[in-house]
Amino acid sequence: MAAVGILLAGCSNSDFQAETDYEIADFNYSNQDNEKVSLKDLEGKVWIADFIFTNCETVCPPMTFNLTKLQKELKKAGVEDYKIVSFSVDPEKDTPQALKEYISGYEADTGKWELLTGYKFEEIKDFAEHSFKTIVAKDPNSDQVIHQTSFFLVNQEGVVVKNYSGNSDVPYEEITSDMKTLIKEGSK
Repeated sequence: MAAVGILLAGCSNSDFQAETDYEIADFNYSNQDNEKVSLKDLEGKVWIADFIFTNCETVCPPMTFNLTKLQKELKKAGVEDYKIVSFSVDPEKDTPQALKEYISGYEADTGKWELLTGYKFEEIKDFAEHSFKTIVAKDPNSDQVIHQTSFFLVNQEGVVVKNYSGNSDVPYEEITSDMKTLIKEGSK
């Protein structure tokens, strides 16, 4: 039975194919503990990124819940060496304290999760567009921010290699398998 598991694990490892090749621009932002986090701090780690904001009335709460579910799946699969990075798209309102309060409403392992702020709206808009090829825009009719609902897989070199649905029909098994493969390949 163990041989079948090893054989299947071997198959899933060879299935990973990078679908994107977006190099992430250097950054140095503040997390929910008001500590600086930079791209260099994430070097050597596989991470999942998303874009959220704390007073989001639609997609952010389910996305954040889905990431907590992903954390549980990763733990079950024995994946420990990773990070989740949530970039606020409403940095004027999302202070480190606001982000800390927001994430406390979820069953999140905050030791592996950086919620980032400490920049101007225009900066995150440009950063999202150039580094993740995704849109961030203010809704002209409300206080909400328009943004994509993807989870972005980033490799150890700071390159976005794949993205997945983060709001509904989240492919937890695929994300877990892809992260395991990248972590394994990075440790060679």
